[in-house]
Amino acid sequence: MNLFSDLNIAGCLCEALAERGITDPTPVQKKIIPLITGGENTAFRSETGTGKTFAYLLPAITKYLDEKDHTRILIIAPTHELAAQIKNEASFLLNHCPHKQKAALFIGGVPLKRQCDVLKQKPLVAVGSPVRLLELIRIKKLKVKEISFVVFDELDRLLKPEVKNDLENIIKELPPTIRYAACSATIDKKKVDDWKKILPQNFSGEIRFEILPAENILKNALTHWAFFAERRDKTEELRKFLNAEKPTKALVFTSEISKVKDMVEKLQHKNINCGGLYSSMEKTERKKTLDSFRSGKVPILITSDITARGLDIQGITHVIQLDLPGDKDFFIHRAGRTGRAGNKGINIVFGDEFELRKLSGLEKTLGITVYPKILRSGKIYAPESIQDTD
Repeated sequence: MNLFSDLNIAGCLCEALAERGITDPTPVQKKIIPLITGGENTAFRSETGTGKTFAYLLPAITKYLDEKDHTRILIIAPTHELAAQIKNEASFLLNHCPHKQKAALFIGGVPLKRQCDVLKQKPLVAVGSPVRLLELIRIKKLKVKEISFVVFDELDRLLKPEVKNDLENIIKELPPTIRYAACSATIDKKKVDDWKKILPQNFSGEIRFEILPAENILKNALTHWAFFAERRDKTEELRKFLNAEKPTKALVFTSEISKVKDMVEKLQHKNINCGGLYSSMEKTERKKTLDSFRSGKVPILITSDITARGLDIQGITHVIQLDLPGDKDFFIHRAGRTGRAGNKGINIVFGDEFELRKLSGLEKTLGITVYPKILRSGKIYAPESIQDTD
């Protein structure tokens, strides 16, 4: 099974992939596509950047390609950015197909009436966040009886307490004949078991859980650097780093959501071409900022963890973590925004003494090597090289 056509993917979808230079299925696609095509309910874990989205989109769209008047595929994602990205990928595939079916996005920040009008057009694929999808289901605009296949993307995030209740209420509305898929880079058997517990009581199928062999992207595709920086100095140290390294495209993460806007303003004042992304932004402004980063017009994007999961933007050369997240999985998802699809990337942590001790523990847990670096006179050095010249 060296080609997508060997996996019985529709010819028009194979042509769409070839347009992007994608001809060979990734390991996760080789494993999961036949399961979904065969009608199995599946949950699967695969590292970031391995092709999970196409692993479920390709067989699902192939199966319902001739459906012109129904919404058959529902995809639930935990963040607006991830939902928008999935919708764009589905639209890309469908635009190459003869019936020109549509994919539609349903998230907050968009007038409800406008989204109801979109549903009247019967998009084949509906992608959205739990809150808005539940709202559309309850006012009977999203007709769940027509849906045949549901995907829970980033399942572990969807099972978080702040989202889980909405997810349960959506599931209660679904008919028992629906087929399911779920995925993430960090789900485990316990998370899958928790998910099974909220599936309808009359759900009669089995859930097949597949863990794809680790490609160890964190170790093999990424180089890890660490800089010492006190909390109060991190914005200035970031500025120095950006001027020294001049990354082609860098994604900067901070856990301090309230400081994103202030950080962007300070860096822009220092002539750093950057943008910011945070949850209180208007939807149109968020899209504009992401599009500018995606195109390279703005090479530096500063954000909180709202974009850490699932965001796939080509060409990110550097991920910069201005703190260590409390959850190891968030470190993995942050770092995984670079070094994707066979490319290399650099993951950088700016930490104080406490954070760098924590990073040392993560280094052992994850089996990675972190190289200490320092900034001096506008250049980046390894500490030992400075000692050699002192």
